[in-house]
This record gives sequence, C-alpha cells and structure tokens, in this order.
Amino acid sequence: MNRHLVRVLEVADRARSPIVITHSSAAAVHGIDRIGPWPELVDVRVARATGGRSSGAVRRRALGFDGVELVEWRGHLVTSAAQTALDIAAASDFLAGVIALDQALWARRTGGALADIHGLRRLMDASWRRGFGRVPRAVEFSTHLSDSVRESEGRVLIDRLGFPEPVLQREFVIPGGRTVRPDYYFEDFDHAAEFDGMGKYFDPDILAGRTPEQALLEEKDRADALRRTVAALSRWRTPAHRNPVELYDILTADGLPSRLPRPRSRR
Repeated sequence: MNRHLVRVLEVADRARSPIVITHSSAAAVHGIDRIGPWPELVDVRVARATGGRSSGAVRRRALGFDGVELVEWRGHLVTSAAQTALDIAAASDFLAGVIALDQALWARRTGGALADIHGLRRLMDASWRRGFGRVPRAVEFSTHLSDSVRESEGRVLIDRLGFPEPVLQREFVIPGGRTVRPDYYFEDFDHAAEFDGMGKYFDPDILAGRTPEQALLEEKDRADALRRTVAALSRWRTPAHRNPVELYDILTADGLPSRLPRPRSRR
C-alpha cells in the first residue's frame, strides 16, 4: 500500500492541473488495505465523455462525477473513504468489496473509522450507477468490527462454506484476568475461532521489544487459556484461506457444523 501511495504522490506532484484520485489509488491515500498486489497504474477519475484509457503511469476511469463524494488532497481531489470503498465494491468481486468496506468502517482504526454504515448507505443511493448491482449485498455484509483484511476474508469464507454467522470480537476474561477477543465466536456452539496471522511473531511494531520466541509462547499461553474458557477453539493460518477446504476441515473437525457439504479441494 505504501509503495502504491508513493506512485500516487509522484503522479499528483507531476500533474499540470488538478486531478481526481479514485479506486485503488484513493484507497492507498485513505489507508484502505487489500489482499494481493497493488496495481502498477494510478487510478484517476475523469468525465464520462473523456473515455477511459491508460497512458504512462495513469489509468483513467471515465465514470463521471454525478453524486460522487470528493475531498481535497494536496491541491487535488480524492474520492472520500466511503466513496472509495463503494467504488471498489462495484468494480471488484464480493470478497474484495467486503474487505474495502470493512476497512472503511473499521472502528478500532487509529484515529477512528473512516466511514459509518449510515453514510455508506446514503452515498450508495446518491451515487447509484450501472455496475452498482452487487454493492448492496457487500454493504449489508460489511462490519465495523473486522480488525484486518484477513479477518474480513475469513468471515466471507465462513459464510461461503455454510457455517453459522459468528459474533465478532466477543470479549472473554481468561484465567489470570486478561481480556481477550477472538476474531469469531459461534454463540450457539460456544466455539471460538481465530485467524493466526504471522505478523505478531515477526513485525517489530507488534513485537514491541519481544523476541519472536517470546511472542510465540505468549500466544500459545493465551490460546490455551481461551481453550479452557470455551467449549471449542479453532485456529488457522493463510493456507486455509487459499484452499478453503482446509478451513472447512478445521472447523468441522473441531465440532462446528456446516449446512453445506465439504467442498472439493483445489489441489
């Protein structure tokens, strides 16, 4: 995201007249993260009559400006965080749309959420256009509680695999008095579940002076304490998202029922 933001800054600084930053490039400006590579070209919004084309470092999106929410940025304009999330949802598949919307709504973001659900719905109605047909479902599925793009991805996969809808970030007080919030909690089955990201073991900002070994042991102790607090606990890493049958097998092996049969492996 930061590398793409540098591209956006370079294009903006070289522009001879004000431009409108949109889509992925606006996401980089706002800090709306994604899964997968960022584009090489900078997204710029232009009038419909102009026509969309790519040249040099820029991809022009001829979507016009009717009902579009814009904010000033470094002498230019950028689509607002809410508009950006809606535009990405309209231009992408359901998963990418939910991730963008969750990122915009994220309540525990440093500095606060970039948007709220009521504003998203109002803007969606105001800027409705062809191609927005898939957006309402993504908006209704989105949440302010998802703390990372991988948590959002996992929530979509849990739904696609036929598992019950989880409660997000439910608080538990584990032995020793510490409060923890697993990513997902299936209330009817007293079953907690978590995506086990690797950043907590290697990211210096998250480690905060601890060694990876110390972080690993602390996380193991936390998981063991949570396991003693709930009836079941499931944990998985990124490979289970890349091949969702692994996630299906993990959750069902730990006792969580699905309304759907086991999917076929992608391997």
